[in-house]
Amino acid sequence: MNKKLLALLLMGSAIVLTGCGEKSYNDGTYSAQSENYVNDDEDDTAGNGYGIVELTIQNNTITACTFQTYELDGTLKDEEYGKEGGVIANKDFYNKAQKALAACDKYAEQLVQKGNIKEVDAISGATVNYHEFQEAVTSALKQAEQ
Repeated sequence: MNKKLLALLLMGSAIVLTGCGEKSYNDGTYSAQSENYVNDDEDDTAGNGYGIVELTIQNNTITACTFQTYELDGTLKDEEYGKEGGVIANKDFYNKAQKALAACDKYAEQLVQKGNIKEVDAISGATVNYHEFQEAVTSALKQAEQ
């Protein structure tokens, strides 16, 4: 009997301590930018840039999120990303660039659905964006902390 009581007390303590570890956030919309990413290969500028996240918090819940990525010169990466002079010069490169771009929306959707940056899964072919997203979200959440 004493072992059962002790086990219940320990479980109850663990639940209380887990609840205390959660952070509390102010309602509002917060925006943050990741650090610049620069590809180590000087001959390859693919992926260079940064990401900006905007998230909305209501009642300690992330209710909306957008994530966009930019070239180092501030140009938004959009349907032109991966083209050379407005033309698809390398179809494989263009497809990879567009896949990475599409992942931005998926990362934002996952964050709203799951509610926790640690539960957002990386997408193959978009790991640079994933790290930029994590960094920007973490920064935005720090702004929102109570």
